[in-house]
Amino acid sequence: MSSSEFTKKQTNQRSVTVIGDPALAAWEIVSVVSSILIAEWILSAVAELSKLIVAVPVALAFAFMFFSHRVRKETLRDLGFRFDNFVRAILLLLLPMLAVSILLVILRRWSGERMDFLRWHTGTPLIVRLVLGWGWGLAQQYVLQGFLNRRATNVLGRGWPSILLTAAIFAGLHLPNAWLVAVTFMGGLIWAAVYQRAPNLFALAVSHSLMTWVVVSTVPASALHHLRIGFSYFG
Repeated sequence: MSSSEFTKKQTNQRSVTVIGDPALAAWEIVSVVSSILIAEWILSAVAELSKLIVAVPVALAFAFMFFSHRVRKETLRDLGFRFDNFVRAILLLLLPMLAVSILLVILRRWSGERMDFLRWHTGTPLIVRLVLGWGWGLAQQYVLQGFLNRRATNVLGRGWPSILLTAAIFAGLHLPNAWLVAVTFMGGLIWAAVYQRAPNLFALAVSHSLMTWVVVSTVPASALHHLRIGFSYFG
């Protein structure tokens, strides 16, 4: 084989890798999102038979994500389970969180209704709810950022296209609850943008928990519809 033929073969191999990787990443996004939608819309309809059945596609999605990380040799640090950039991520989150909070407070006061910052599960101490919210937020941010955002970046590159895709997926998973779709799209934009600059899931989980508290405290309960999504929204 001549040197020119060898160089041409190498170029072709690189091209296949570049084209194939985004295609694989897109398929991975569709696979995980489909599993979550199946749990939300199809299996939840028969959850009366066994609530554990809803967990099956979710568990399979997590297993798939873990396998994908292993194949791609992504470490916990790569995904954002780290502390070295925690402060930077928090600082990036502060201003947009404050802006969204002020906007929600203004809208609530404009509606003439009283805000209740202790409304979030009144039977449980607020600090307990915030800690539990942090854990639930960490799980969601891992899926949203540690997997979907990273794969969206593989497909569309860093920047607004992948940020918008990540936010749109997050909002879509909260259908048909219109208020949650709106606030999760807004939150998704902020979290995806911050993650691409300072990937820290612990900081995002803090933001997720605090913003959930603010939303529950400011948005009318009738609009939130008990935070229900998917098929259970109609229950």
